[in-house]
Amino acid sequence: MESGEPSKKSSFQLQNQPPPRPFSIKSIIFVASIAAGIQFGWALQLSLLTPYVQLLGIPHKWASLIWLCGPISGMLVQPIVGYHSDRCTSRFGRRRPFIAAGAVLVATAVVLIGFAADLGYLFGDNLATETKPRAIVVFVIGFWILDVANNMLQGPCRALLADISGNSQKKTRTANAFFSFFMAVGNVLGFAAGSYTHLHNIFPFTTTKACDVYCANLKSCFFFSILLLLTLTTIALTNVHEKPWSPEPGNAGNLGGGEIDDEEAAAAETAPVPFFGEIFGALKDLKRPMWILLAVTCLNWIAWFPFLLFDTDWMGREVYGGDSQGNILVLKLYNNGVHAGALGLMLNSVVLGFTSLGVELLARGVGGVNRLWGIVNFLLAVCLAMTVLVTKLAESSRRFITVDGVTVPLPPPAGVKAGALSLFAVLGVPLAITYSIPFAMASIFSSSSGAGQGLSLGVLNLAIVIPQILVSLGSGPFDAIFGGGNLPAFVLGAIAAAASGTFALTLLPSLPPDVPAAKTVTAGFH
Repeated sequence: MESGEPSKKSSFQLQNQPPPRPFSIKSIIFVASIAAGIQFGWALQLSLLTPYVQLLGIPHKWASLIWLCGPISGMLVQPIVGYHSDRCTSRFGRRRPFIAAGAVLVATAVVLIGFAADLGYLFGDNLATETKPRAIVVFVIGFWILDVANNMLQGPCRALLADISGNSQKKTRTANAFFSFFMAVGNVLGFAAGSYTHLHNIFPFTTTKACDVYCANLKSCFFFSILLLLTLTTIALTNVHEKPWSPEPGNAGNLGGGEIDDEEAAAAETAPVPFFGEIFGALKDLKRPMWILLAVTCLNWIAWFPFLLFDTDWMGREVYGGDSQGNILVLKLYNNGVHAGALGLMLNSVVLGFTSLGVELLARGVGGVNRLWGIVNFLLAVCLAMTVLVTKLAESSRRFITVDGVTVPLPPPAGVKAGALSLFAVLGVPLAITYSIPFAMASIFSSSSGAGQGLSLGVLNLAIVIPQILVSLGSGPFDAIFGGGNLPAFVLGAIAAAASGTFALTLLPSLPPDVPAAKTVTAGFH
């Protein structure tokens, strides 16, 4: 229906013009490879930072608050960065300035974290005391900057992948699959680097009076992390160019062939709206498919987070029968279980990488990406439920010995260990889908409604970080209600995974096939 007045634009809507021409697969791979640099650093955090936190003397009650900065920064930073990257008028493009700034901030944060003990000593910490307050302050500042920078980097990377995929849904799905694949590559490299204890020999200057061998090894790993991230980012940004975006129709510049077409904005026709007004307006204006996607994603991550947070603790405590607070023999058994869990994470990453490369083939085989996501969510539910069986088998087969009058358990039988490691490996399949399909669907849904990719992916990120905050704050009291341990949270995760799979199969709309560009409108995260 026509009207004499211009139609009111949704808070999501950014432009209304023919879609940009999609880039080559090589350009998509260049941008997606940045995920390897990002995930390399995350894997190092998972494998090395907890002991480093203990080295600095950070109280246990503070440690959980430090780890909360990831989801909190994700909840705030990705929507803000997404909103502004949709409207950035830099001559270097919309996404590239944020990606470059994020990479530099990651490098800065990693240096602060690695040299926290040295800087604390320089500012007056006493090495003879257990707690080093000045080093802790430097570490916390660096850690928060790192989480902010990672969120600042991932959102525009995902949005740039959607931009350069043009109007091709297949390329959008392929781009996110490659992003997931390179996340797996980064995981494998990070876990491998974290497990090698002699990297500090390459950088002898890292061992100092305030920094022991373990600390020096952490510094050396971070140096490789910085080198990998900056190299991959530089390669991507020098090979993939964007045309500058202008809010005024017809004002976008032209940087030559092989660049992203400019996208005009209807935002210039209306008065500016404050950012948080845009966010609330965007949520209010969401279409039904996007709301269902957010619900399925939220349930999916409620299922994932208990296992992602406590997987190695489950191996050390329930499977191996150790205790992080027990005597030295029980503590050693717990640490052996944690190391076995790290091997499980490596297997998980390998399966994640191979599955990511086959997402498109798997989707065709089962009849669509929504059906694939639903099926693997049920696989996730089964695997989480199987942790109960593995735990009961470990307990029933537990053997004990007496050492100096103290009864301690022996490691579990080989069959129990193999069963636990198999669960880690199989979970790589649903994790590959979780890392790719939701982001691809968000990009496609936002494109069909004329939405900005940055803000759309930032809103999707809310469905990821809010469950993470809830799980981080509530899993401890929830487990305590049922007598402690990790199994109650895993069972809750299995129920959430089954609900997510049900909604994905019954409510989530199928993606339509690619249509001619003239009939669509497009816009040009973790």
